Amino acid sequence: MIKEGFKVYTVPENILESIVKKGPYDLIVGIPSYNNSETIKYVVEMADQGLQQYFPNMRACIINSDGGSVDGTRKKFLSSDTVSDLYSFVYKGIPGKGTAMRSIFEIAHVVEAKAVVFLDSDLRSVEPFWIERLLTPILEGKTSYVTPYYIRHKYDGTITNSICYPLTSILYGQKIRQPIGGDFGVGKELINIYVRKPVEIWDSDISKFGIDIWMTTTAINESKLPVYQASLGAKIHDVKDPGKHLENMFKEVVGTLFNLMEVYKENWMNVDKIAESPVYGDILEVEPEPILVDAKNLLDRCKSGIISMKDDISKIFSEELTEKLFDIAYGNGRINEEVWISVIFELSKKYKKYKEELIKVLVPIYFGKTGDFVLKTWDMDTKEAEKKINELLDKFFERKGELVKIWMK
Repeated sequence: MIKEGFKVYTVPENILESIVKKGPYDLIVGIPSYNNSETIKYVVEMADQGLQQYFPNMRACIINSDGGSVDGTRKKFLSSDTVSDLYSFVYKGIPGKGTAMRSIFEIAHVVEAKAVVFLDSDLRSVEPFWIERLLTPILEGKTSYVTPYYIRHKYDGTITNSICYPLTSILYGQKIRQPIGGDFGVGKELINIYVRKPVEIWDSDISKFGIDIWMTTTAINESKLPVYQASLGAKIHDVKDPGKHLENMFKEVVGTLFNLMEVYKENWMNVDKIAESPVYGDILEVEPEPILVDAKNLLDRCKSGIISMKDDISKIFSEELTEKLFDIAYGNGRINEEVWISVIFELSKKYKKYKEELIKVLVPIYFGKTGDFVLKTWDMDTKEAEKKINELLDKFFERKGELVKIWMK
């Protein structure tokens, strides 16, 4: 039965009726997709094996919410060999990953599922144990939200490493290594919170790539339980060169992150320490696949981007920081940690006022920061590079007082 007073926005009516009729379901694995026919079948079958192996007494289904793929993704999904019921549909609403995930939350809310696991559809390293690790802390009542804890190549996840991980950790006081990891466990408490948010919240970048950082930040601030992390080993997926493919994702993620700073201002301004978020499962010793990054392209795009946006940069940044950025643009294009932190702190407060210009300005500076990190860590192994990432977090935290002062002006 469809819940009275609850409106479903993104799921086709016939699909919802079919799921309700065949349900109820205790567990749902949700797989958002768009043209992922090469990998989705493997993801589905690994998820199903995990459900059967670890939760054989719970009713489960696997749902594919698709963005209108033209490569046969949905057909591949439905051809998977599973015990779990399979459902696939094209979601309704704003095109984007967030809308796909919203549709799965709406279904989970209607069927009163105990928990949902989300898996990226381009995964090549997912194993059955991922399902157990993303669900068990929720089913044991320890948390309502589980983020992934992966071993990733030092140049994979550059948006996470340079901004989402350090800034989220220092703002809200929980050290969460992969706040936008893509593979999550979500319990009933948070499913209810997410689907009850006003429609206008969803009519934003949250319906696109902003979804992961929104879910994580909401969980930290609104759940009664701490956020957990699940040790999942290596993340191997269809990686992208940050200088060539990640601009839209960057704009949507960072824009959402800055917006949320305003929403939860009263919370983060009083946080003066960082706690480690619990990790469920042994940390696995694995070596991630290498990733090729074009450092010269990153630095060239930093320099040309800053120069082409001189007027916006002069308008948005303080005089001292503007001067530093112009020196870098006419020099080697490398943005070091201290300049990067100053940029993030100043922009976070000005996001509302200069929304469009601000993100355009930040993209080339992010390229310069990423290029600088690539050159500094070129000869480092994964563990050594991870130390550099955590040093950046420490530098962010040491300067948090500056951020609070900027926001109090």
